[in-house]
Amino acid sequence: MTMTVRDFRATDAEAVAAARRSAFPFLVTTPRTVVWTSESAPVEQHYRLLVAEADGQVVGSSEVGVFHDSDEPGLAFANTTVSAEARGRGAGSALVTAAEEYLSGLGTAKIFAWALDEASSVTFAERRGYRRGRCSRVQRLDLTAAALPPLSAGGLPDGLPDGVELRTAADFADDPRPLYEADVECTADEPGDVDTAAPPYAEWLALTWEHPALDRELTSVAVVDGTVAAYSVAHTDGRGRYWSGMTGTLRAFRGRGLAKLTKNDSLHRARSAGCREAFTGNDGDNGPMLAVNKWFGYEPAATEWRYVRELSA
Repeated sequence: MTMTVRDFRATDAEAVAAARRSAFPFLVTTPRTVVWTSESAPVEQHYRLLVAEADGQVVGSSEVGVFHDSDEPGLAFANTTVSAEARGRGAGSALVTAAEEYLSGLGTAKIFAWALDEASSVTFAERRGYRRGRCSRVQRLDLTAAALPPLSAGGLPDGLPDGVELRTAADFADDPRPLYEADVECTADEPGDVDTAAPPYAEWLALTWEHPALDRELTSVAVVDGTVAAYSVAHTDGRGRYWSGMTGTLRAFRGRGLAKLTKNDSLHRARSAGCREAFTGNDGDNGPMLAVNKWFGYEPAATEWRYVRELSA
């Protein structure tokens, strides 16, 4: 068997997407999102998508780059995926080696990588000198059978609160800045192991608002007296899968059940649009959102660990 690692080409998109879906079936991944991510990454991120090719067939990939928006220099990421049927053949090792060599050449001090909480992935990471950090809880909701709260009640025991109206992201097409401002505040409060600065509006438009998986019609927004107060982002893949990109409530409006309200509306929209499975991922320390998802009936689907390796000077 001949194993080679090279840079991604647009013609690899279908194979890369298939390998990711094989390894992480809960992700919203399409050939279009693979190409778009590769072409749209900020220059400062030094993004590369490496692929492993075994006997002429793409069997895995590694997304590599630096956290260009972090105040701490030298932080990088290398997220490697190998298709389920190709594991144990050296593709993962070849990809990680190539990723580390590239990042080392950029002066990287630390590399962060996600790994599933399964014996083979954990052993692989730890043997290469990575140590375990934070965890992410991936959860699944069967939209074909879920007993979602009725929309007439706004998903809340006392119905839709006074002064609150529900919109979609599509309603903000002419001016998405209120969504940007809400996203900046809510994202800043998300727990994590890498502190990043808020993106400039132009970058947010390019990387978040224009993301090909973003479904604006299914993304719900709660507006209170004309102000965006909460939102629930929907990503879809056209294959019946829905991923919660982010659910957040601005600080001044927390404690009113608005996260439940927007997520319930979004899930109803998703089911009506033909989505069959809803997935979400939350930091293990994000108690409020874990509780919200449990309230909806989400069940555990997978656990991922963030591993980090410090490179020698």
